[in-house]
Amino acid sequence: MSGPTIAPLAVVLLSGGLDSTTVAAIAKAQGYRLLALTIDYNQRHRIELDHAARVAQRIGVERHIVLPLDLRGFGGSALTADIAVPKSGVAPGIPVTYVPARNTIFLSVALGWAEAAGAKDLFIGVNALDYSGYPDCRPAFIAAFEAMANVGTKDGGFTVHAPLRDMTKADIVREAGVLGVDLSLTWSCYDPTPAGRPCDECDSCRLRAKGFAEAGVTDPAL
Repeated sequence: MSGPTIAPLAVVLLSGGLDSTTVAAIAKAQGYRLLALTIDYNQRHRIELDHAARVAQRIGVERHIVLPLDLRGFGGSALTADIAVPKSGVAPGIPVTYVPARNTIFLSVALGWAEAAGAKDLFIGVNALDYSGYPDCRPAFIAAFEAMANVGTKDGGFTVHAPLRDMTKADIVREAGVLGVDLSLTWSCYDPTPAGRPCDECDSCRLRAKGFAEAGVTDPAL
């Protein structure tokens, strides 16, 4: 008689934001056991680390690693250098809040953990519709990284899942509602106020507000 079936293991990149939290819930609903990876890159909005910990606990991951990887020494972004976060609305082009190669770096670390843990699936919350225009959120990037992962590892066989890729922010809010995600635990703002509240003016705040408004849902985090 065969033993019980063991659910597959996946590594999910968890920032504590709306997108990554919804992706973690999607992976859980698909039957994966989860390892959650949060990168502490000394980002301006480090408050999101606390939210990631709360989300990981609520969703019920098997292990949550918060990995220190200080990118402020590199600079080049309003999130990792003394550069003002834009507050004038989402504009065309790549904004100064883009962190150079961030998703490449984060997925590489997640891949290393997945290979060590015997997981073949990586989940990331990128989307290419309602987003800030970051190049490492595009479908071509995800496909290229997956191809690299299967060339540069011992046994290959990895899949990079980006289930939000073709969803609007409103779609994401609705999907989170279907899955019963507690979005009050999530954080999106790039430039928190001294009182630890969202600024309501940065690109990330505006995109979040747009998503909730179009979904006809009140943001429980406000």
